[in-house]
Amino acid sequence: MVQKKGLKAVALLSALAVVTAGCGGGGDTATKTPASTDTGTKTETGATDTTPSTEPVTFSFFGGDASPNWTGMQDAVGKVITEKTGVSLNAEFAVSGTDQQKIALMIASGEYPQIIFPKGETSKLVDAGAMVDLTDLIDKYAPNIKKIYGPYMNRLKFSKDDPSIYTIPTNAMVDQTSFDAGGGFEVQLAVLEELGYPEIRTVEDFEKALKDYYAKNPTIDGQPTIPLTLNADDWKIMITVTNPAVYATGGPDDGEYYIDPETYEAKLHYKRPEEKEYFRWLNHMYNTGLLDKESFTQKNDQYLAKIASGRVLGLIDQNWNYQEAENSLKGAGKHERTYGHFPVTLTEEYEDHSFVDIGNGSGYGVGLTTALSEEEQIRAIQFIDWMASDEAQILNNWGIEGEHYTLENGKRTIPADVQDRKTNDNAAFTKESGIGLYAPLSVRYGDGVKDSTDNYYTTNYPEQITANYSDEMKKALAAYDATTWKDLFPGKEDFPVKAWGAAYNLPAPSGSDYTVAFQKSQDIVRKAIPAAIVATPEQFDGIYDQMLTDLEGSGIPEMEATYTQLIKDTVEAWNAE
Repeated sequence: MVQKKGLKAVALLSALAVVTAGCGGGGDTATKTPASTDTGTKTETGATDTTPSTEPVTFSFFGGDASPNWTGMQDAVGKVITEKTGVSLNAEFAVSGTDQQKIALMIASGEYPQIIFPKGETSKLVDAGAMVDLTDLIDKYAPNIKKIYGPYMNRLKFSKDDPSIYTIPTNAMVDQTSFDAGGGFEVQLAVLEELGYPEIRTVEDFEKALKDYYAKNPTIDGQPTIPLTLNADDWKIMITVTNPAVYATGGPDDGEYYIDPETYEAKLHYKRPEEKEYFRWLNHMYNTGLLDKESFTQKNDQYLAKIASGRVLGLIDQNWNYQEAENSLKGAGKHERTYGHFPVTLTEEYEDHSFVDIGNGSGYGVGLTTALSEEEQIRAIQFIDWMASDEAQILNNWGIEGEHYTLENGKRTIPADVQDRKTNDNAAFTKESGIGLYAPLSVRYGDGVKDSTDNYYTTNYPEQITANYSDEMKKALAAYDATTWKDLFPGKEDFPVKAWGAAYNLPAPSGSDYTVAFQKSQDIVRKAIPAAIVATPEQFDGIYDQMLTDLEGSGIPEMEATYTQLIKDTVEAWNAE
């Protein structure tokens, strides 16, 4: 049954009508299409045959991440998924990865999509009674999910007090091994080559490389050179501005918090004195003309356009955030304008924690809502379980045999022309092939895991990664005596395993007090940090210290105490395995 909640405001009703009309690509999110309810038949012995039906059925779906290449499952992979399962998805996705508003409107109306990838809004949906407990459904109808998460099922439980399973992690791949670095501080290969491949270990090294090259090359291809630019458009301020302050000062990424590894005390990471010094360095970069003056006013597409022009020497980002622009550079043959990755920290006393071991923690995942009948819940969990099968993992990661990969002497291989399109025409290739589009629905193994045929489940493995490097990239790596950029970073063996996994993957505490205080903290930080960076050096301390004072009010210390308890409860629950 679809849960309904009273709605008094006429204006909100109008807004909801517009949103729900658009949700799912034009259909009401809670509207159920005719579906076969034949989810099990009796065998001669009287037992229930749980073989999934393949009768056509359409489920409504909402994804909390943007999916600009979505084709309504008319891509090559999507068509095979429908052929194999009978399932089609009437899907809607958050714009620019912002899921909060959409889900708030769902909760206000009581109208939900049948399948949902809610990202960080799971707790709100649980409080609204919108999520189905998947525990029994997984046990009875999901052998593939049980196979993958078998040793870690305890980590799927919602909380210490509520052991229900509301979502199954799909963004955290099981037994993941990262073979290359995608973050850190980035420097153009042309800069590295001209400067003789200097050591890039501290922010001082990074700054010097950009400054020296900029002095010799004030323009690139007739346009003004930009030594460093940042992307502060909406939530992406966390990726290129605020999160790097943690990495650069020897902390692991736990979202907005720093968590003491001994006491599990959580506090907003901006309160760490060493981070203030990192932001002081950015203030210095701004005032010396090395940081793009438009860093805090430009939109995401402007940021990407600058990178794609080849005139941005350095970045502080994750490659998934600028990959579209770098692919444009590759497509234009400007491989020297692509980027190497370095584990830069404020000073050498700190170590970059990009590869700290988080274990197989829980993560954002896919769940079912009360918009499904009990019979439909079975069909839906069987669909998600099929997406966790070996067949589906290979399909979603590799594509279709003979079209996107070949099987040669028992080994899966990506043909050169296909790899070229994946690298240099990625958006169009993804839209046509569908490879990677179904990750929010795919419980799966991570990079480095092999299937029963001794092939990797994913296409991210050492031989494939290095084969995809340009000659310029290989030359730079050789100069640093490295095979991949990850070789320059500390490895997971250099740090203890994080007992709570990655905090940003945990369901946020529910309740209006926490939610209001957290939003207030965000409002304070997102205003003060840019203001401090673009201020004069004399103004910096006053602005930053006022931010710290403001973060001691508005219920924020209580918010931190609530989060501390969440971490403690998580560690206790996981240790009960």
